[in-house]
Amino acid sequence: MENSPLEFPCDYPLKVMGRHTPEFRDTVLAILAERTGPVLDDRVSERPSRAGNYVALTCTVRAESREHLDQMYRALHATGLVLYAL
Repeated sequence: MENSPLEFPCDYPLKVMGRHTPEFRDTVLAILAERTGPVLDDRVSERPSRAGNYVALTCTVRAESREHLDQMYRALHATGLVLYAL
């Protein structure tokens, strides 16, 4: 039984945080593209931390189900680059 207040499919904003490295953004977008198709630039916002050591990406993706979201979260964390994903 699905215990989610979300109605699927839906557009879902994933916030992903990690160290501000050259490969972080490309890796996150590649992981999401494998599961949802290309993430267009207008559906991605980037916000660096005050000191510039970390970055938060908010990527709005099309989620087909709760399991689909869980797969994305697991794949993002498996990179070792993601500190938090909300």
